[in-house]
Amino acid sequence: MRNEAALDIRAGRTSQAAEPLKKDTVLVVDDTPDTLGFLTDTLDQAGFTVLIATDGGSALELVDQITPDLVLMDAVMPGIDGFEACRRLKREKLLAHLPVIFMTGLSETEHVVEGLAAGGVDYVTKPIVVDELLARIRVHLANARIANGTHAALDASGRFLIATDRNGRLCWCTPKAKQLLSELMPDGGTSLPQSIVSQLTQTRGAAPPSGRVTVQVGERRLEISLVSRIGPDEILFRVAEIGARAEERILQTRLSLTGREAEVLLWISRGKSNREIGEILAISPRTVNKHLEQVFVKLGVENRAAAAARAVRLLAG
Repeated sequence: MRNEAALDIRAGRTSQAAEPLKKDTVLVVDDTPDTLGFLTDTLDQAGFTVLIATDGGSALELVDQITPDLVLMDAVMPGIDGFEACRRLKREKLLAHLPVIFMTGLSETEHVVEGLAAGGVDYVTKPIVVDELLARIRVHLANARIANGTHAALDASGRFLIATDRNGRLCWCTPKAKQLLSELMPDGGTSLPQSIVSQLTQTRGAAPPSGRVTVQVGERRLEISLVSRIGPDEILFRVAEIGARAEERILQTRLSLTGREAEVLLWISRGKSNREIGEILAISPRTVNKHLEQVFVKLGVENRAAAAARAVRLLAG
């Protein structure tokens, strides 16, 4: 039966019985062959896919090609040690979520603190107790899945949310927020000014009573408000563009409209007639009607009432 299942997979059949289950991938980084062999066998028997690297530099190169679900990192290695390798991983936005468990014979408090400060989520000492190590791996994999699921849900919601560290460096953000920041921030949306983060997070003094600040960027205004602290060095903010042009940009982006079509739809949602819209936009009522016909096609609706209702729902959300 096992041979038949293998043949099914190789032949590309899609029967449910032959569908392989996805296994979590663990990267083991250690410069000792005996330790690598022991951990590879242990993790393989426990049902994990195992990748190996013999030093920090090799681990960083490997992660550039394949992103594991968790890293077991020896702290003391020649060249780039485990602490420095972890720090470099955590500086990469797409890898910052990756849980790193340090393993070493160094058990003094200062080494434990250094490992956690470098971005590690846990610390195990050698000689390794197998049952304890596997339990820790499963706990941190579960925690990472919950965190990633939360981020994915926020991404799918279309909300304008960002998380930064206390210095304003971006930890993660939803796609809508990223797009907005990239348009309005001088550095392309990789950070918030530290002065804004400090103003919103301080508990006394000059913190705005409303818990939000407004930033003027050319003719556009961005409102940033504090939502909550979600970690020891991770702060969640909501961002939104305010002003007359903001609603037009929302309609244009979310509904794949041209700028002029978004303007027409916005005024339709406010109850204006074609003649009134023509006067506001300095175009003829006939041109307004042509833009409106394209809006109907793109929205998949048949009349202005349905188009207006769609716009109102989108802007209200």
